[in-house]
Amino acid sequence: MIFHHNTLISLDIIQKKFFCNPEKCHGACCVEGDYGAPLDEPEIIEVKDNLPFIREYMTIEALEMLDKDGFYEKDPFDFYVTKCVDRADCIFCYKEGKIARCAIEKAFFDNNLTFRKPVSCHLYPIRISNMKTYDAMNYHQWDICEAGRKLGDESGLPLYKFLKEALIRKYNKEWYNELEEIVEEFNKEGTGI
Repeated sequence: MIFHHNTLISLDIIQKKFFCNPEKCHGACCVEGDYGAPLDEPEIIEVKDNLPFIREYMTIEALEMLDKDGFYEKDPFDFYVTKCVDRADCIFCYKEGKIARCAIEKAFFDNNLTFRKPVSCHLYPIRISNMKTYDAMNYHQWDICEAGRKLGDESGLPLYKFLKEALIRKYNKEWYNELEEIVEEFNKEGTGI
């Protein structure tokens, strides 16, 4: 583990290789699992404020759920999560061919939003547990991401570098640059993170 400012980082995040491959996994992380994407309260407000832009990319079933029950709920652990259509697809999931995509992200790329998607989605497959004084960061190695691990091994790209943009978004550029320096120093010393 690496303790860096307010984060405790699993070595897997530094050592393991990863490169998301939706052509192979078909965006399964948007449609698999017990609950929707974790949300923090500021993200709920951002989504609410931007629903007029997001709605145009949502499915009919998702829009019906949205209009009837909203887009979020609390899971059994008392965390806010996105709702799922038929307890499967995230409410913001739509399909491009066989690939599940995010309506929020689509609106972002069409220049209608100022945020890309919930940070929990942007950081996946890193999962963060908020402890009292720090964030514990772990690599969630789900079988649906096997294609991402394979492509990561082929490309040689460490997980933390693949998620550079998301990590900067969550913690800031200085935090990320310092993490790179820590990894570089370990590699120079031959301790081999």
